[in-house]
Amino acid sequence: MKTLIVLIGPTGVGKTELSLRLAEHFRTCIVSADSRQLYADLKIGTAAPTPEQLQRVRHYFVGTLQLTDYYSAAQYETEVLQLLEKLYTEHEVVLLTGGSMMYVDAVCKGIDDIPTVDADTRRMMLHKYETEGLENLCTELKLLDPEYYKTVDLKNHKRVIHALEICYMTGKTYTSFRTQQKKERPFRIIKIGLTRDRQELYDRINRRVEQMIADGLVEEVRSVYPYRTLNSLNTVGYKEIFNYLDGEWTLPFAIEKIQQNSRIYSRKQMTWFKRDEEISWFNPGQEEEILAHIENCMAQDKDTKTRSHTDNFGENNVKCLIAKGICRFVPHSSAGGF
Repeated sequence: MKTLIVLIGPTGVGKTELSLRLAEHFRTCIVSADSRQLYADLKIGTAAPTPEQLQRVRHYFVGTLQLTDYYSAAQYETEVLQLLEKLYTEHEVVLLTGGSMMYVDAVCKGIDDIPTVDADTRRMMLHKYETEGLENLCTELKLLDPEYYKTVDLKNHKRVIHALEICYMTGKTYTSFRTQQKKERPFRIIKIGLTRDRQELYDRINRRVEQMIADGLVEEVRSVYPYRTLNSLNTVGYKEIFNYLDGEWTLPFAIEKIQQNSRIYSRKQMTWFKRDEEISWFNPGQEEEILAHIENCMAQDKDTKTRSHTDNFGENNVKCLIAKGICRFVPHSSAGGF
């Protein structure tokens, strides 16, 4: 059976370098599961693979979109599954890595078939959000879809807006489209989670933000400033520098806020991932243990198939012998055997 290795973990934990080494070990390619690395203009702030890293291993879903392009987890699910079908004609193993929780779940579990929001509805809801505020939208959601209102994070404006978009566009509740049934996949999925001691992770995040600034993050954000209202730029690292460019914050304060918000995001990621019991957790330094675990999972599957084939072979032989009168069937409860 073909295998999808899913390497996940919080921002800054060390997924990039390990994913490269694992891909090289299995002589395969990498499918990115980072919703912001999709955008070609967002390289530094998203820690996108460098030209050297892209040269080492073939990557997919990196730098393929423009900032103005609309994209969703549902589109990602469809396109990744189509790509995997093609890749599995060339590879036994493919590696998927990233920290965008919805994108990972879209591939591994599938997401509900929710209609794509049209441009007019999207513009209308964005205008309502900008003019009326989140509190009014939450009140409206309570009226239109009280069931979803009880479960959604009401501070997450994107989720509230999206639910209302579906309500307005379809005339149905957002809840009616959420079946949350796991879809079967025609490939084996092995999930590897990376984790570190919290303080070690936080130190890495802080240093990485400082390195982004040194690499030219301010200049990168300045170059996309005209598009700042787009959802693609509603992202940690860009929002804070926008405030600096607007004169609202000093640069040192903006850097501190990027570090703080990145740490908060890492906690949200871990909360999400920890709910998945299929993930096996390792420190990024445990590369040999990770490889052994992957090989063991693949070997177990082969053993199961072999036993199943052997059992079926033996059962068919017995049936054949009975039919020919060479042996007779004795009920399991009786003493003896054939």
